[in-house]
Amino acid sequence: MSKASATIVYGLLIAFFGAFFAWPIWQVIQGGFMDAEGFTFAYVLEVFRNPIYLEGLRNAFGVAIFSTLFALLIAVPLAFIADRYRFPLKKLFTGLVLLPIMLPPFVGAIGVKQIFGQFGAFNAFLEMVGILGPGDNVDWIGKGQFWGVVLVSAFSLYPILYLNAVASLANIDPAMEEAAENLGCRGFKRFFRITLPLMRPGLFAGCTIVFIWAFTELGVPLIFDYSRLTSVQIFYGIKDIGGNPFPYALVSVMLFFSVVFYALGKGLFGRNTFSMLAKASHGGGEKKPGVLGQAFCFLLFGGVTFIALLPHLGVVFISFAGDWYDSLLPQTWTLGNFELALGHNLTVSSIRNSLFYASVATALNILLGILIAYIVVRTRLPGRNLLDAGAMLPLAVPGLVMAFGYLAMSQDGKFFDFLNAVENPVYLLIIAYAVRKLPFVVRAAVAGLQTTSVTYEEAAQNLGAPPAKTVLRITLPLILANLLAGGLLAFSQSMLEVSDSLILAQKSQFYPITKAIYELMQFLGDGRFIASALGVWAMGFLAVTILAASGLLGKKLGAIFRV
Repeated sequence: MSKASATIVYGLLIAFFGAFFAWPIWQVIQGGFMDAEGFTFAYVLEVFRNPIYLEGLRNAFGVAIFSTLFALLIAVPLAFIADRYRFPLKKLFTGLVLLPIMLPPFVGAIGVKQIFGQFGAFNAFLEMVGILGPGDNVDWIGKGQFWGVVLVSAFSLYPILYLNAVASLANIDPAMEEAAENLGCRGFKRFFRITLPLMRPGLFAGCTIVFIWAFTELGVPLIFDYSRLTSVQIFYGIKDIGGNPFPYALVSVMLFFSVVFYALGKGLFGRNTFSMLAKASHGGGEKKPGVLGQAFCFLLFGGVTFIALLPHLGVVFISFAGDWYDSLLPQTWTLGNFELALGHNLTVSSIRNSLFYASVATALNILLGILIAYIVVRTRLPGRNLLDAGAMLPLAVPGLVMAFGYLAMSQDGKFFDFLNAVENPVYLLIIAYAVRKLPFVVRAAVAGLQTTSVTYEEAAQNLGAPPAKTVLRITLPLILANLLAGGLLAFSQSMLEVSDSLILAQKSQFYPITKAIYELMQFLGDGRFIASALGVWAMGFLAVTILAASGLLGKKLGAIFRV
């Protein structure tokens, strides 16, 4: 690619980000800080005066902080054990550890609600063992909605931290730990004084993503009927988006705190990176602990995996249940729910819609990802690193903020009103999915180009191949595995995107899978069974894509979840 062509592509990419990333955010800020007379702080200040809004913010912060803390406490020990020790069924467990991220947390919340609900499986178990009397029950979800949201979020998002922790451990020079051990720094002291600080940049990257995603979580509290969260208050405020400034103010406040957290964490924890003098590979390889050590590793991985997959197991059971009420397991089993799901007017169209939206968005992602990666790695254009950072920012900006911004910028009378989401959200949904999932493809493409020597391309051009032909015949085949991995992740995440789907898709004929699941859960009778059958279909489909991406990228998969 010539310098002139690269400059034109660079300008087009900047224009795209300006229109579909910066502009939606500006619409949110403008709605929260502007009235008929001009700039004002009145709406935002009212958010902090109104006790309902203030409670929602406190709860949102609590969910984010505790979800991140619990996810960190789960992920770091698992990653350390996986990196350093051999134990029975290790390969199986290190594969299963990725499964919780295959479904959005709100789908798993359906299973949690069935297990811990007033007439759920847990109460039936307590009654069976004599802790509860006949007919007694406890509404665990109703009594602990906050902690329910925290735990579901933590056990759904800890794989992001696990991937980052594994990647960080793989890059640690063993000589540093060996030197510390020779100086008498061993065991937990060595881990906290040497290993953990070396992991800090990677852990910060994962914590940032987990915090922001938990802070803006929408699906789980909706399933749990927990309305005292800012995200849910914003969702309910969409009905008055044309004349009510407070949803804009709430979204602006949420965006502000997300940016502040990222900037503060980056300044305090993400500044220091450590250069390794040697390629990180543990000289002694993985250690095989004694019988008790192997049993501990096995039980730790097995226990965390079981708890993390329990909500999904509940969804699977519901999908096969003919009836499940006040019993440990369903009283009857049937395949009829899958037949109903395939015949229901919401499910068939939603599967078709999601496949179309995700496929087009992924194709757009691959095109944009290749162009961005090529400019960042293969050119010396001024500001190329800024383009790279901008492509990763959608991971740091809450999905709820972006979805609300898309809805705001397409209102009647706005510049983008021809993309009106109320009338036809197809174009905005595709763009929203593409922008939100672009970091996966960009990071994978950049990694591919960085590990591919430019001499192959130079040799092709010296033999007379034009730049475009060189890219198609030489560059793309060399980074194909990376593009496939990033594309698979982008596709799978788009298939079950929550915030964009719940907010932008407002007519049933345009519902993607997640919106259809949410609407089906509101139906009496067979609604939750059909919703679970649809969730199981999506779970199986996405399992293949995530495992394929993991197989292609290996330990590099964690780098995709960094900002």
